Amino acid sequence: MSGVVVHVPRGTGGADGGEPGGEAVTLRLGPGEVARFGRGSAAVPVELVLDDPAISRLAGEIRVTQDHWQLTNHSAGHSYLVENPEGAGEYLRIPPRRVGAPIPFEFSRVVLPTRGDATVSFQVFAPDHVFLDPEAMDVPWGNSTVTAYSLDETATYFLVLVALCEPRLRDQSRVAVPTTPQIVERLREHVTCGTLTARAVSSHIDYLAEEKLRIEGPATGESGKGDRRNGKREEIVGLALRFGLVREEHLALLPPLTGAGGRERQGAS
Repeated sequence: MSGVVVHVPRGTGGADGGEPGGEAVTLRLGPGEVARFGRGSAAVPVELVLDDPAISRLAGEIRVTQDHWQLTNHSAGHSYLVENPEGAGEYLRIPPRRVGAPIPFEFSRVVLPTRGDATVSFQVFAPDHVFLDPEAMDVPWGNSTVTAYSLDETATYFLVLVALCEPRLRDQSRVAVPTTPQIVERLREHVTCGTLTARAVSSHIDYLAEEKLRIEGPATGESGKGDRRNGKREEIVGLALRFGLVREEHLALLPPLTGAGGRERQGAS
């Protein structure tokens, strides 16, 4: 496991004592590294600032190990929840003063209670879960082969990947890769993606490129952000199709195509 990515949404807080309620913060942690979270102060510095008066100055910490990450709850009276957004309600409850609780989810949302109905949360991504090669599972000797690209076909990011690859899988040609708004529209009828936003799709694309497929985007200037994102999508689709990470049978994961264009595409596939 190469580490985890911690993401604090915009308006939640800051990092290293930065401006509370500011821009979103993304922090990368390698094995053995620790990130503390809470309100923080000059006397109690934290790496992830959560700007809410009901949250302790030092609320807890994340510690990365070789094959998972751990959560410590420093609160004396409040439990924290670690939700699996991909798991249909699956969650863990981390009780007060619990030290080093191991978290098994690939995607996690850490939720802290506050006053009233509101909560404060942040996400933790553990991208390097490793799966054994199914063809080597019965081999009684030596180490089994592990997959080069660890992809969970039940995860939302995989649906985004399939939607990115769909036009080329159906047309078998160098057609344009779908834009982020087109991905949102394509997945709108999926049972788990009805509320998927453009920002969320962009995050999944970044996660695929940087963590799952380990693609370095083309270097462009500030004015070339659109070109850089287009180039990243092209690289993702090219790698996924070249290595067979997404195949025609995966198209069944997407909602049925509708309209005249959809009937034409289904007839051609």
